[in-house]
Amino acid sequence: MSEKYKNPEYYTNREMSWVLFNNRVLSEARDKQIPLFERLKFLSITASNLDEFFMVRVASLKDMVNAKYNKPDISGKTPIEQLEMLDKATHELVRNQYSTYKRSLVPQLLQNGLRIIEHHEELTEEEERFVDHYFMDHVYPVLTPMAVDSSRPFPLIRNKSLNIGALVSKKKEEGDLEFATVQVPSVLPRIVPVPSERENQTTVILLEEIIERNMDKLFLNYDIVCAHPFRIMRNADLTIDEDEAEDLLQEIERQLKKRQWGEVIRLEVEDGTDKRLLKTLKNELVISEEGIYRIDGPLDLTFLMKMYSLEGFERLKTEKYVPQPVPELPAGEDIFEHIRQGDILLHHPYQTFMPVVDFIRQAAKDKDVLAIKQTLYRVSGNSPIIAALAQAAENGKQVSVLVELKARFDEENNIVWARKLEKAGCHVIYGLVGLKTHSKITLIVRKEEDGIRRYVHLGTGNYNDATAKLYTDVGLLTCSEAIGEDATAVFNMLSGYSEPLTWNKLALAPLWLKKKFLHLIEREKKHAMEGNPAHIIAKMNSLCDKDIMEALYDASSQGVRIELIVRGICCLRVGIPGISENITVRSIVGNFLEHSRIFYFENGGRNEVYCGSADWMPRNLDRRVEILFPIENEALKKKLMHILEGQLRDTEKAHILNEKGVYEKVDKRGKTLYNSQEAFCEEAILAAKEEDITNHHIFIPETHHE
Repeated sequence: MSEKYKNPEYYTNREMSWVLFNNRVLSEARDKQIPLFERLKFLSITASNLDEFFMVRVASLKDMVNAKYNKPDISGKTPIEQLEMLDKATHELVRNQYSTYKRSLVPQLLQNGLRIIEHHEELTEEEERFVDHYFMDHVYPVLTPMAVDSSRPFPLIRNKSLNIGALVSKKKEEGDLEFATVQVPSVLPRIVPVPSERENQTTVILLEEIIERNMDKLFLNYDIVCAHPFRIMRNADLTIDEDEAEDLLQEIERQLKKRQWGEVIRLEVEDGTDKRLLKTLKNELVISEEGIYRIDGPLDLTFLMKMYSLEGFERLKTEKYVPQPVPELPAGEDIFEHIRQGDILLHHPYQTFMPVVDFIRQAAKDKDVLAIKQTLYRVSGNSPIIAALAQAAENGKQVSVLVELKARFDEENNIVWARKLEKAGCHVIYGLVGLKTHSKITLIVRKEEDGIRRYVHLGTGNYNDATAKLYTDVGLLTCSEAIGEDATAVFNMLSGYSEPLTWNKLALAPLWLKKKFLHLIEREKKHAMEGNPAHIIAKMNSLCDKDIMEALYDASSQGVRIELIVRGICCLRVGIPGISENITVRSIVGNFLEHSRIFYFENGGRNEVYCGSADWMPRNLDRRVEILFPIENEALKKKLMHILEGQLRDTEKAHILNEKGVYEKVDKRGKTLYNSQEAFCEEAILAAKEEDITNHHIFIPETHHE
């Protein structure tokens, strides 16, 4: 590739691009056109996103600095420079979060009948009596107050836990102040309803305010000089040497415990915290001034997701969307018979995820099914798929399941499932050393009159029936012989048996997928140079692979029209003269989390459409097992093109990347208003009605973000 595409100015720093994404989520919380309680959800999402960003991405940069790693990233910034840049950007983001909360949301909640008591000093006498009784009856028995003195060292403060720190002095004694702390127990509800003195008003107080008010009851022989909430974030990136780990399960369990002990990388304190208390925390937790976030409001805004569940405010929420039946798969009928009639495309969450669950359930009970093989990356807490796989093994089927133990923050969950499946008699494998298995594939081998037939499900999302109601994904059910052969080869490769020399239809990372994408982009470039139609539409979660971006710049410079729909990180820049003038980037942040990966290549008029599990990121293309699969049925291709075209039409939820590297909402002047997610909901309802298989009305989705 030409040196001209290697200029650092042509790229946005990956971490800054993520901050821009979280700002887009925050813009939904600030949007007065969105129902008030939905805005609470979006603000909560920005907080949980930021927590994970610190525990993983900021922690990783700090590790690089500690290891004296100074290599610049694609945007030319060293780890130290990136941390300095992020320090300013994340402090600004937090200020915007709390100005949204305090100036916009809290006053509007009060106007709509929800009063949040922000400080215990605001309580009326009657409310004080209620709160103090509540403390003694429900909270006091659960608390573990801890003092620090010569015989009691500074306690372990758990990652992400909310705590109240205090300075105390012994009564009737002149002496040094001592530090004391108590953890706000996560086993108790953080939002406590208080009997309201006004009609038509709900009043709530946060648990930490109740505890802070009653600190004197926890340290009876002391005077409380000051008390303030604080919260820490630790480095949560697991480092596992798989070659040395004899038992991966045990090694990951050991590393999970270390998450509570990792280096402190962020300290949140209440604005106005006593300087002496702050100095103690800073010294004991060994944190720099840059890592301290002074918060003007309640710490840890993820509690707003629980606030959403308060009853009596349905008018301030969008109506919950019910995923619709799939017209090609009537409930209760033989799913294998319908797949034999032709490939079936599933579009979640507009269409229900139940056909995927039924696919496994029917296979578990079907006397003609010989084997079930599946990859699991993330599953729900009470997964019907796990139950069906266990039942299949108990019914004597050959069941092989790849459980990805290294799915970040789902490690404990996945260890539990792995053990449960092993107990049921499933053959559980943990993938290839050094690689995460992120592909979503299920293979069912069935004995039929004309011989063995293989049925395959391929998807862009996890086998998680809970998130399938919140994430947009597509899936394919097929009994194509060529894909069936490839699916067998995938599982043979994952269990360590062999790698095929050639594939029929599937392309896999880390060995072949990047080459495939680079070939498809190069082919569009050649079409453009020959004067043939050349157009790429690519929808994904993130784009930061340098080789792919260079190839896109090269194709754009030769006249290929490139339309990118990238929800999150995008390191590519648009509008660079002679480089990226033919590239547009849009991000859709709506009530559903955009998660599907769909790729369209015009190919001189003989268009090709692919779906897959991989984003255009180095981790997906170089360090994970991923699958890209073609959609060859013309009717299904049209459905996917309709999805892409709908997102490119969106004027309501789309943010457009401009030449300055800033995302702006679509200028609606003179445009027809169009919300692609709402349109897909309505289309799914209409399609189900036409098949006369639904009684649901309903409209708009629930909110969720990764």
